[in-house]
Amino acid sequence: MLKTQLTEMFGIEKPIVQGGMQWVGRAELVAAVANAGGLGMLTALTQPTPEALAEEIARTRTMTDKPFGVNLTILPSINPPPYAEYRDVIIDSGIKAVETVGGRIHDHVERFKSAGVKVIHKCTSVRHALSAERMGADMVSIDGFECAGHPGEDDIPGLVLIPAAADRVGIPLIASGGFADGRGLAAALALGAEGINMGTRFCVTQEAPLHENFKQAMVERTETDTDLIFRSYRNTARVARNAISQEVLRLEREGAPFEDVAPLVKGVRGREGLETGDIEHGIWTAGTVVGLIHDIPTVDALMSRIVTDARAIISGRLAATLAPEPA
Repeated sequence: MLKTQLTEMFGIEKPIVQGGMQWVGRAELVAAVANAGGLGMLTALTQPTPEALAEEIARTRTMTDKPFGVNLTILPSINPPPYAEYRDVIIDSGIKAVETVGGRIHDHVERFKSAGVKVIHKCTSVRHALSAERMGADMVSIDGFECAGHPGEDDIPGLVLIPAAADRVGIPLIASGGFADGRGLAAALALGAEGINMGTRFCVTQEAPLHENFKQAMVERTETDTDLIFRSYRNTARVARNAISQEVLRLEREGAPFEDVAPLVKGVRGREGLETGDIEHGIWTAGTVVGLIHDIPTVDALMSRIVTDARAIISGRLAATLAPEPA
């Protein structure tokens, strides 16, 4: 095993977090991660109502007696979900770990903290990590430019962003974006993080509730097979390259307003594709880390392999580079 502040704070065996993923962060995957010694995260807004989230938490507990958490993503919306009700379900269900995403969440963090819930805040810049520290987060998950989903607008990759955050942020860090194997875990620890957060890699496991067509597509793709869409709207998102993402980019190059793009990228269309297995039907998120994914293992096999390989790198190849100091 590897012992870090992440494993100590959450009572887990391996310093690996399964980040919140819309439609994928369900009981089957979360319980598998927990049983394998990591910290799994249910995705609150995958559930249509707060009551459904309570049921999913209960369902997860029938599959594992290990710690797990819930992701609550709070973003501006014309018709926002009842965030406070989702938050209260998390607290009332006795969850002790939450991953928060988004801005203007001070009130939610205060409520979580007063209820004894540990808060991991996910962000994409050092300035936002410092803000998370000031508002009382227990840990920061710092998300590099390689990540799937929203990498922010600064375009700073993890190799720079992680140590830059470690230099300035006083609370522990989790490295996120671009992690898939033991090499990444060893590197994250060397850069100053206490563990890693993986999303795309966990999608390509046997337990992930995702159509096999998407898993196989990620195995077959390389690190160049993603697109950055919504750049012209200052809301950049990294997605798997397909016909829809290419059409979005064409419209953006022509200066189209978001209203012209919206029908292509609406969530219901993406979900239809995920359910039917049509990888060209809508947009779907994937990080550049697809270039490091070559198989579809069980969660337990994947996590054991990552930790074993990281330990071998730290105690073997890296230790062997330490030449005796000259007399």
